Amino acid sequence: MATPAKDIYSIPLQTIDGKKTTLEPYRGKALLIVNVASKCGFTPQYEGLEALHEKYKDKGLVVLGFPCNQFGAQEPGSPEEIQKFCSLTYNVTFPLFAKIDVNGAGAHPLYQYLKKQKSGLLGLSGIKWNFTKFLIDTNGKVVGRFPPTTKPSALEPAIESALAPKR
Repeated sequence: MATPAKDIYSIPLQTIDGKKTTLEPYRGKALLIVNVASKCGFTPQYEGLEALHEKYKDKGLVVLGFPCNQFGAQEPGSPEEIQKFCSLTYNVTFPLFAKIDVNGAGAHPLYQYLKKQKSGLLGLSGIKWNFTKFLIDTNGKVVGRFPPTTKPSALEPAIESALAPKR
């Protein structure tokens, strides 16, 4: 059993191009963490996520994409294929990470942490589908969890609040 993370910034991660990292470089920024997929009905949300990234990156927001193949095998591609798809189809410039599981025994520690901090509908913790969104404020607190049906543009009030959290 892995040791629980002391905070969101200490969880080991891997970038989509295989580099080991954590979220420490993003300390002090608001984060929008999304499990993404290239062949999903919600895949066009990449456009809205990129729009949020562009609009708010200079104010301190970072959108982070975590490809996941757990829902209908909708992210079957290799890291290179995922990067190419995101870049060419949606001009994605926000960081992408290695493909992970978000549910079950193999759920990535990041998603174990996120689900523990903010449960979903009816108090259930499991991620229901691709494009579930978690919002973390500039103090590292998980302040929102949004279902796949929530359009990225609808998150703007929550993002603005997360960028200026109460101390």
